[in-house]
Amino acid sequence: MNYDKTVDYIDIKKFMGEWYVIAGRFTFLEKGAHNGLEVYTWNKENKRIDIEFSFNKDSFDGELKTITQKGWIENIKTNSHWKISPLWPLKFDYLVIDLAKDYSWTAVGVPSGKYLWIMARDKAMDKETREMILKRLKAKAYPINDISIVPHK
Repeated sequence: MNYDKTVDYIDIKKFMGEWYVIAGRFTFLEKGAHNGLEVYTWNKENKRIDIEFSFNKDSFDGELKTITQKGWIENIKTNSHWKISPLWPLKFDYLVIDLAKDYSWTAVGVPSGKYLWIMARDKAMDKETREMILKRLKAKAYPINDISIVPHK
């Protein structure tokens, strides 16, 4: 199945900034992440999004890891479908599949449904909000099984 439905529109300027990774279904690079933080910065000169993901590996005191990536807006009508490159020449789809009206939280997925990232502007998200987001994703038919929670301190 292809899960390529995105939100209708995102204001790219509002979307930039810090996003705490709260929960999701992650890649092998993110397993064991604590204090996960994505930072999106609009690179005006290169017309792209510079992405920095940092986390402590396996514990709050674990080794600080940083992964940098580049992103390009694939659908300029919605701004909600990007191509992300962790390493040239690789590029992957990155879909903003849900977003709070006030940009306080977002959910990002991929067309296969294999990965999911639930992120928020604040590192503390209550269980009720997280469950509400998962219900919204399920209503959109996005898979919500095997969700891991990212601890923050």
